[in-house]
Amino acid sequence: MQFSSQLIEDAVEAFASLPGVGRKTALRLVLHLLQQPKEETDKFALGLTRFRHGIKECKKCHNLGDNDICNICTDHKRDQQQICVVENIRDLMAIEDTHQFRGVYHVLGGVISPIEGIGPGDLYIEDLVTRVKDVGAKEVIMAISPTIEGDTTIFYINKLLKDIDVTVSGIARGVSFGGELEYADGVTLGRSIIARSVIE
Repeated sequence: MQFSSQLIEDAVEAFASLPGVGRKTALRLVLHLLQQPKEETDKFALGLTRFRHGIKECKKCHNLGDNDICNICTDHKRDQQQICVVENIRDLMAIEDTHQFRGVYHVLGGVISPIEGIGPGDLYIEDLVTRVKDVGAKEVIMAISPTIEGDTTIFYINKLLKDIDVTVSGIARGVSFGGELEYADGVTLGRSIIARSVIE
């Protein structure tokens, strides 16, 4: 698909670089923006720029937020001694949408995957262990996708926490093996959290 304008080509390429967006969809988005008042497209572009330069990673849990500590970690109504460990931000958001968890989170930034060259040192695992000790956590809930890599990560973390006085539990397997948490429906995910069991 060739365009008479290099500017359109560049804009289409920019949108098409996003996951799940092909060139046809990218073109529709570009043409839609062209139909909007310039003030609206300026507002759209400014919003993206402000987001990209202003977003911060929480120093406690590695969630994303507007400040150094995210609004979940600073919420005094939440149980700071109940930590839900997730693989990524998308999983955190999926669990939040269930409204079944009122503790805090810890984002690992991935799972252990030797095939992809990801080891424990590449994840926020040591941060988790330190945090569990510092806050005197009572429960660590492993809400990690039921994959081989996910189970390996759970096993590794559970081993590190063995000598600490904390309960380690895993969500019920309502999500099919090999499935990703973020794609589980809210009801299933919510029930999985409620029906969690202790990991020995």
